[in-house]
Amino acid sequence: MRVYIGSDHAGFELKAHLLTALADAGHEVVDVGPAEYDASDDYPPHCTATGERVLADSGSLGVVIGGSGNGEQIAANKVTGIRAALAYNTETAELARRHNDAQIVSIGARMHTADEATTIVEAFLATGFEGGRHQRRIDMLTEYEKTGHITGA
Repeated sequence: MRVYIGSDHAGFELKAHLLTALADAGHEVVDVGPAEYDASDDYPPHCTATGERVLADSGSLGVVIGGSGNGEQIAANKVTGIRAALAYNTETAELARRHNDAQIVSIGARMHTADEATTIVEAFLATGFEGGRHQRRIDMLTEYEKTGHITGA
């Protein structure tokens, strides 16, 4: 699976770890940046670019990483059509995929060890979408993104 990964300075070290760990697990991993550590960089450019890359590449998934993961999730969710979820354990990562068909997982580098974060991301990547009643909810959100309204609610 192709996996796009973007971060800010707080997530830079974990991003480097995940690039290697996920490639070693057989994924095609694409570094969306930053290319080098800069303590004053900002997450929005890298996280929105990750969302854009995932959206343009059907079947791919993404990872965004920052200190807490909160801002990174918000930034990725600004890309119309992207559903990014903050995961803090394997259960929330799996539910983000299974119930929300999230295409991007957000991880807080200051919240987890590298091994914990790897386990969370691997759970996200390994889980599929259930569909069913969950699809109806995603359709409502998609309608809202397009029209500013939800019918059938």
